[in-house]
This record gives sequence, C-alpha cells and structure tokens, in this order.
Amino acid sequence: MLSVRDAEAMILNLVQPLNLQRDTETIDLSAAHSRILAGAVSSELDFPHWDNSAMDGYAVRYEDVQHSSHVQPTSLEIIAEIPAGYQPHCTVKPGQAARIFTGAVMPRGADTVVMQEKTRREEKRVLILAAPQPQEFVRHKAAFYQARQQLLPTGVKLNPPEIAVLAAAQCTKLNVYRRPRVAIFSSGDELVTPDQLLQPGQIVDSNQYALAALVREAGAEPLLLGIVKDHPDALREVMAYALANADIVLSSGGVSVGDYDYIEQILGSPWEIHIRSVAISPGKPLTVATFPSPQSPMYFGLPGNPVSAMVTFWRFVQPAIRKLSGLAGGWQPVFLKARSRDELKSNGNRETYFWGNLHLIDGGYEFDKARGSHSSGNLINLAQTNALGMVPVGTTRIFPQAEVQVLSVSFT
Repeated sequence: MLSVRDAEAMILNLVQPLNLQRDTETIDLSAAHSRILAGAVSSELDFPHWDNSAMDGYAVRYEDVQHSSHVQPTSLEIIAEIPAGYQPHCTVKPGQAARIFTGAVMPRGADTVVMQEKTRREEKRVLILAAPQPQEFVRHKAAFYQARQQLLPTGVKLNPPEIAVLAAAQCTKLNVYRRPRVAIFSSGDELVTPDQLLQPGQIVDSNQYALAALVREAGAEPLLLGIVKDHPDALREVMAYALANADIVLSSGGVSVGDYDYIEQILGSPWEIHIRSVAISPGKPLTVATFPSPQSPMYFGLPGNPVSAMVTFWRFVQPAIRKLSGLAGGWQPVFLKARSRDELKSNGNRETYFWGNLHLIDGGYEFDKARGSHSSGNLINLAQTNALGMVPVGTTRIFPQAEVQVLSVSFT
C-alpha cells in the first residue's frame, strides 16, 4: 500500500501533457475563460501606449514649479484643456500649463503633472501651491510592457486578469490546448440511474454525476459511458471504447476485493497496473494503470463509496488533469494551515480526511468539521462543505484549537 505522497508523485510522473503541435485549437477571446495557452503571446502595442497623466491636474514643466509653495505659489498660463482620448497639439512652454485629465496624453514640453488639489485656478491662470516630484503622476510609454516582448507564456490558465490583458493588447484569436477528454463509467449490478424506480438492494449512481461535475470544474470534457454491469465482457467493451476516445478513464466501483469486482481482472496485459491501494481514508482501494502505446489514456479506478470517490478525485485525479491539460505548473493540491474547531481522530495508519468548511476569521483560517457521520458512504453531510481537514499518518488525534492542514475544494 503506497503512501499518499508516493502515489501522488507516481501519478504525476506518469501523466504526459497534451501535445503542443497536435492537441491545440484556435478560439475567440470571448471563449477563452479557463483555457490554457498553447503558445506564448506578444503584442504590437506598448503599455502605456503613450505618455499619459495618472491624475486630474495640470501638465507642467518641472523646472517651472520645482520651488512652488503655499507661501510662494507659481503662477502659470493655462494654454489648453486635454481630456482623455484627445491628441493634444499644443506645446507647453516656460510659464505655461495645460489642464489635463486622468489617462489623457501628455502634451509636448510638459514632463510633470500637478494634482488639482495642490493648485488654485484664477480664470486663465493656475497657481501651483506645492512643489511636485520630477515626472510625478506621469505614466511613461512602454513603462509596463514593451511591444513585441512576451506578454503571456505558454501553459498559462486564462483567468479574468489574463483575459483583460489580452483584450487590451487586441489579441482576439488565441491558440489554446484542447480540453482533455475524460471517460466516466460506474460499475455495479446494484446501480440504477436517478430516474429509475428504486428496488430493494439497489443504489442510485450518484458518482457519475459528481465525477462529471468535478471533471468540468477541472477544465476537462466528461464523456459519460453510463452504468456497466459486473460482467467481464461488458467491462472489456466499455474499456475498449474509452481507450479509443479518451485521455483519462475514470471508473467508480469494482476495484475492491469483492467476488464481483472484475476491473483488475480485465486490466491484464498489455495494461500495466501501477497502484492498487493507497494509505488514505476514505479511498484506500485506488487502481491506477496505463496502456503502453502512444496517446493512450491513463486509467483511474476509484472506490465505489461516494465520498471515497470524490476524495480520491480531489487528491489524485484533479492534479493529473491539470498536468495533462498543458498547465505549466501548480498541479499539486494546495494545503492551508488552519485552526481546527473540532477534535479530529484517526487510527494513525492512513492519511485521514474529514470534510467540513474553511473560514477566514480575523486574518486566520479555521476549519469546522461537518456534523454527523463521516462514513465514506454518507453523501448527505458532504453537501455545502468546501474543504478537507487532514490527519497525517502517525497522528491519532488533533485537538480543538490545534493546527490542521486543510485542502480547499471550494468550487471556484
């Protein structure tokens, strides 16, 4: 049984990112949210595009106003008014100033802006009541970015700030990685779909719906293959289809040691099984396998218990999808330090997770364990939670108010 850390390292080592030449597509900027850049982006524009004012005030020559004060203000002639979006044609000469607004182009001759709060206007003249710093409140051309330099590197996820940058740079067509395709099926004769009449002994297949939602949140495209009966031929058929159509295959159920758990039996040669179980609770029975041919998918056999399936997805599958997607880095789960409001107990043999809520209180995080049973089959108290508190191997108890490592799984 592998440790969680060793299993994570093995999985990420097995994942091969999408191919930069083969697995890309061109999209409009309007469809770019959460996509991954498949090539560095540059712009023909400087940022700022021109010298401009960072403040409402007066564009002046520093040498004219460097000794200004309330006691001895400098009086300047106002020769123009320059709003944003206007190209000034004037030249500020000694003893002159131009009224200017935030974002407006600096006129020739002026090198400094005096904010209006430090001035007093008297008809066609302005009194400068305080000496500014040289070039104060002037944003110089190309100070933020120089044209034709790299603006964004490949492998960047396009969140709202990056999209704003691309829009400002007039990059309306983008080369991005395609979304990874993740085939999902559930295994078990006892499973029925949510719209079927439930008979004694049957269980509604919630895993397929949960995993599809998690796959979408990870930036991938789910390929739903339904419920597969506990029969080797049925499992081989669906695995063959997934092998030909997906980058990752996810199944839930059928990977334990029951008499009808056939998944490992059908993963014979040429499949190579790398992981059979991990020292994690919930989620111990986890199968990870690869097929030794180019462009073949990676297989994850997740536990059938609903909470176990979701915990193993968050801990192992989500990082794999992130790396596969072409993201340049930051694949691993991020743990935060928090203060536990509750006692967390385990037997110390496996890395143990408790679901609950992470709160930011007075600048520090607090973890509040969900009330009720923390059984791997209990979906009910998993609802409306956003984090997993972790008790490491070798620790049997984390006391209230003690520090705990927390994995945020909030849906962002």
